[in-house]
Amino acid sequence: MLKVRTTVGVVITLSLLIMSLSACKKEEATTTGRESINQVSLLQGLTLGDYYGSLSAKDVKALGDTGIGTFDGLNGELIMVDGVIYRAAGDGSVEAVSDTETIPFCDVTFFDNDVSQTITDIQDIASLKAALDEKVKEYGGNRFYMVRIDGTFKEMNVRSELAQAEPYDPLAKVLETDQTFFDYTDVKGTIVGLFCPQYMDRLNAVGWHFHFISDDRKSAGHMFDLKCDSAEVKWDYTDGFSMVLPDNDMFNGFDLTVDQSDDIKRVETGDGN
Repeated sequence: MLKVRTTVGVVITLSLLIMSLSACKKEEATTTGRESINQVSLLQGLTLGDYYGSLSAKDVKALGDTGIGTFDGLNGELIMVDGVIYRAAGDGSVEAVSDTETIPFCDVTFFDNDVSQTITDIQDIASLKAALDEKVKEYGGNRFYMVRIDGTFKEMNVRSELAQAEPYDPLAKVLETDQTFFDYTDVKGTIVGLFCPQYMDRLNAVGWHFHFISDDRKSAGHMFDLKCDSAEVKWDYTDGFSMVLPDNDMFNGFDLTVDQSDDIKRVETGDGN
């Protein structure tokens, strides 16, 4: 069952582009390439209002098969699973995008199931993060993690945003008017989550960021809360990171030394106030 609550704001999902840093053998380079997070642009650039797509969906697929992000003009949330890129639009619809769609920001990787676990009694996003953080402590807090969480969710709360028109406002301004919220119950699907270590605070949001898509591909968005009795978590931990920067006048003119931590927190929580 779906309940729609429309307020204002925008969710931006993010994405990473990664390439091999190895200059060794071809086999080693291929292995290293799978063990990387590939990011397009900086979340901080997106927060300041650079919504211009700089990489095609086809090119993003060459960098990974799993990830999160957004689209040109901030036109919905990006969820990539099993090599397919989906858009969760501001009107609640979900579609697989064409290879010509352009992307201003995303984080993707080729997903390898390094370890699995079952989580239980997840009452909200805080308890989910706490369960996942236990594994982060075990495996190390200075590496990147992409997780895939499959299950039936008693409650799933997501949001998306309406496409923007030029001239683009900063994300915090968009959050005041153009964010849409969707509440689902008893929905089966997949959460894609990214963990960035603390030293990434000038390039992305540190900690966890989650997107969701249902198995029937009819419900999706940036996840900001949930409830489930149990779910299966697959972990892909990576020690590589690569970034592709946009080349446009807006991005090149930004002062990226400005502290955007408050605005980024609002983006993550859906708080447009």
